[in-house]
Amino acid sequence: MKRQHRNYSTSFKQKAVELSYARGSVKQICEELDIPYSVLHRWRSESKDYGKNSFPGRGKPKLTDEQREIALLKRQLKDVSEENEILKKAVSIFSKSDKKNSGL
Repeated sequence: MKRQHRNYSTSFKQKAVELSYARGSVKQICEELDIPYSVLHRWRSESKDYGKNSFPGRGKPKLTDEQREIALLKRQLKDVSEENEILKKAVSIFSKSDKKNSGL
């Protein structure tokens, strides 16, 4: 029979990984928790690679702490650049209107 696709919570995944490391037997944990061996194996490798950033949820990328910081800095840079462009346009508009009023 084909297994149904199941969704597991982040805390369940983390506890299953911790339990597999504590007991040392991945196969035994899989039988107890009724999860496929390949799934627990993948969770263990994700946990090892990404640490506390593992299992972010559907559609969210898995990032290391450094990658997360880089993404945050890129968003901030984009926001500041947009603000800078707006201010440049505002200065340009106001300086044109000042020249008209001063008789230059």
